[in-house]
Amino acid sequence: MRRRELIVGGATGMAALGGALPAWAQGGKELVLAGSLPLTGPAAETGLNVQSGYVAATSFLNEKLGGVEIGGEKYRIKLRLSDDASDPARAVSLVQKELDNDTSLFLGSFGSNILLPTTAQVERAGKLMVQAGGAADQIFTQGFKNIFGLFPRSTRQFDTMARFFASLTPKPATVSFVSTNDGYGKSQMSGAIASCEQQGFRVLDRFVLPEKPNDFSSVLTAMRGRMPDALVTTLHDNEALLLTRQMVATGTNVKMIFHSLGPQAENFRKVMGKYANGLAVAVPWVEDAPFKDRFFGDAKGYADWYRAKINRPVSYHSAAAAACVVTYVLAMQQARSATDVPSIRKALAAADFETLYGRIRFTPDGDGDPQSLKVGQVQAGRIALVFPESVRVAPVIHPLPEWQSKAA
Repeated sequence: MRRRELIVGGATGMAALGGALPAWAQGGKELVLAGSLPLTGPAAETGLNVQSGYVAATSFLNEKLGGVEIGGEKYRIKLRLSDDASDPARAVSLVQKELDNDTSLFLGSFGSNILLPTTAQVERAGKLMVQAGGAADQIFTQGFKNIFGLFPRSTRQFDTMARFFASLTPKPATVSFVSTNDGYGKSQMSGAIASCEQQGFRVLDRFVLPEKPNDFSSVLTAMRGRMPDALVTTLHDNEALLLTRQMVATGTNVKMIFHSLGPQAENFRKVMGKYANGLAVAVPWVEDAPFKDRFFGDAKGYADWYRAKINRPVSYHSAAAAACVVTYVLAMQQARSATDVPSIRKALAAADFETLYGRIRFTPDGDGDPQSLKVGQVQAGRIALVFPESVRVAPVIHPLPEWQSKAA
């Protein structure tokens, strides 16, 4: 099978994006960021969002700013991204090809199942990776020094959610959980349960389904027999969508529903329509967040550029991907080098950067700051930040109205 490859930043890539070539591009230095992405296969929808963020950031830095200055020299960024078809083995092969070509700077794919082997690969080679596609604890508990992830590890992603539940009036007493039996689902549910128990909530039920479930009816039947005050799901976007649709169809009403993934996606909200209103979700990013950025100005500036260049809805995955590119550039500017891997690694480890995605900081293990996550709630078809209070833009809807009343 022929490799599908995206190259952005050279003459062909920049022309295809509709930008005029700056004068320096013909002879300027090239900065290669390489990796693989699931552009086809089961993870393609999110993979394409990640790709779009990489492309948007690169096109802005190359076209709008005429490149980036690092250590007194001008560089244009070249993306070299290949389709891993959502297949970990294929991703490993593609990354190895880049390593054999002496590539030093990698961007991550999407999915912990792909990031687990490829991060280990890059670490062994002594190269660098900045990624926003994998949050499994295993990525950050092996002592890696060269791998940096924007997301907190899975088991640390629910502290904000649990504090949000504790702030509700009336305060929930019981919580049930729905997950799948894969690395993402299990580690996320483990973290969610631990965070809720630390806040004093009683765990009512834990429902764990096989990977890629196509029916939640048995779970919902059991839930209606033991109704929790709050429901937490650690599912992927499509699974969360299916569960929500079946909750509507069966009249399974819970006072608060929190999805780890799903409502943040514009397509989810479009499909669910009025039924999406009130659903809560972890929110790393929204375009009207007060995040400043040296290049884009702020989060809204990124979103405006993205929409002008990319024919896909803006999402937090695309914003996180763009922030990976920005983070690399800021670290290289701090290191005053685009080639000194140890110096760039040191700058990444000490990062405290204001970006379009918010403040970028990494733990000593390389995962993102747990305090970076916020809670959003779908209100009038959009995500409104509702917690913590310092970023709240709208009052929280709680308890949720019953599904039947939303249809009116």
